[in-house]
Amino acid sequence: MYTLGLNAYHGDSSACIYRHSELLVATEEERIRRIKHWAGLPTEAVKFCLAEAGITLAEVDVIAISRDPQAKFMEKVWYTLRKGVKLRSILDRAKNSLNVGAFKKELAEAFGYQESDLKARVVYAEHHRSHLASAYFVSPFADAALLSIDGMGDFSSTMRGYTQNGKMEVIDSVSYPHSLGIFYTALTQWLGFPHYGDEYKVMGLAPYGQPTELDKVAQFIHLKDNGLFELNPRFFRHFKEGVNMDWQGGSPHVGTLYTEALCTLLGPARSPEEPLSDYHRNVATSVQRMAEKVIFHLAEDLQRKTGQKNLCLAGGVAQNSVANGKLLANTSFEKLFVPPAGHDAGTSIGAALYALHQLDNQPRAPFRHQAYTGACFSNEQIEAYLQSRGISYQRFTDEELFPHVAEALHQGAVIGWFQGRAEFGPRALGNRSIIVDPSRPDAKDLLNSKIKRRESFRPFAPSILKEAVLDYFEQDDDVPFMEKVFLIRPEKRAVIPAVTHVDGTGRLQTVEEQDNPRYYRLIKTFAEKSGVPILLNTSFNENEPIVNTPEHALECFLRTQMDLLVLENVVVSR
Repeated sequence: MYTLGLNAYHGDSSACIYRHSELLVATEEERIRRIKHWAGLPTEAVKFCLAEAGITLAEVDVIAISRDPQAKFMEKVWYTLRKGVKLRSILDRAKNSLNVGAFKKELAEAFGYQESDLKARVVYAEHHRSHLASAYFVSPFADAALLSIDGMGDFSSTMRGYTQNGKMEVIDSVSYPHSLGIFYTALTQWLGFPHYGDEYKVMGLAPYGQPTELDKVAQFIHLKDNGLFELNPRFFRHFKEGVNMDWQGGSPHVGTLYTEALCTLLGPARSPEEPLSDYHRNVATSVQRMAEKVIFHLAEDLQRKTGQKNLCLAGGVAQNSVANGKLLANTSFEKLFVPPAGHDAGTSIGAALYALHQLDNQPRAPFRHQAYTGACFSNEQIEAYLQSRGISYQRFTDEELFPHVAEALHQGAVIGWFQGRAEFGPRALGNRSIIVDPSRPDAKDLLNSKIKRRESFRPFAPSILKEAVLDYFEQDDDVPFMEKVFLIRPEKRAVIPAVTHVDGTGRLQTVEEQDNPRYYRLIKTFAEKSGVPILLNTSFNENEPIVNTPEHALECFLRTQMDLLVLENVVVSR
């Protein structure tokens, strides 16, 4: 039985295919179309998934989409009537719902079929139930508490639940217009970061300030006695006007979310061209601290209500790795699992899993870390492509390759590392990465100025051998998806300055041989030369989606100042 999971008509559109309970392949539409956070019907991702599975759309048994137009329907109607939301906003939302409702027909026509040609049963999996499923059904836990937090999906921004006998049960949710994700996005916009998905910049900026504005920021969001929260409508435009979202050309854009009242309290919004001041940094710190306070409030109350010691966390806010790294210390939970794609792209996985396990009672697959589900290429395909471009290269055996690359790293090279299946999710995890010696004091400035071309305050991540974590970090945990930030031991911060953030933390990725044997081998070989079992790892891209193919990798290499490009066993040098 084949199940096609989709995140469609939403930012970070994606697709996946399961054969029974086995995930065969998953990818995001942006990786193929090369437009960040691409929104719409992910036809290219579906084509890729079908080709990798070796089937046609007509052979799919279940199509699961992570949207449910009927979810909270009466609540939507009542809110619309009570608040007098503008007609344009209502029409936009109605049009989107109609698209979702007719998506099987649209999908069939995109692949040259009539709707009647497709035997697949359609499952509409509510947005946040898909988030919860994407975390729980791939977690190592038999039972757990469940928490999903994001901007908004199917009229909910937060959902809490638990599991019983392998089934998910929902306890409660936070409905539109109250949203921690919208709170964070509104303040991201005020800080001068206007693009969809810029929230991670605020998280990176926050350690440079102090929480001096926390009392002001706390006026925007209120913690409730029932463990939930609500926004103060004075400060957010969407209470009256709705959220102005534009998906023209597939690139998502969200209109201004904050009101003049917010600017009266905090001061004028920063323009993107304006230099960052200490005040801006302090606001960023205060926003991050307030977000953490809300997350811990939601989680601790959930723990009290469920008695569970394990927590599965998903949703866009689950990409806040700083909060994730602090969650166990600030709640009564003992273990935390965050999937590799906690954001909206992961809901394609969640919708498929919801259909398989929640509805159809299929047994869960054995637990394993699984993030490498995208495109892959053989050495022969890579060589043929380079030859077609007239590019000189060398091909190495494994025994030659790893010492050669490790030595280049030890000598200060910046290397594009491309191998295996592309990662699913927002983080490069050693298959589509730019890697550098983390002991280089100049590595951050070099990468930011000559390759990444991004803000200097944004940190770079350490990929560390799992067995060496306690030697370098003050906490020990499995962090295979770069989903948590931990404190680096004070005596080690000068050893790895390139991956030590200003507050002494690092967003680590633990690497085990069973999960990624080639990346593990590279780090271990580098450690034998340098004494440091860590590599600086940043995504292989330059203000674009992470590279997906050898062509993308080569083009990025040629227009930047990387020293070496490694494509499987094929090496291109300057």
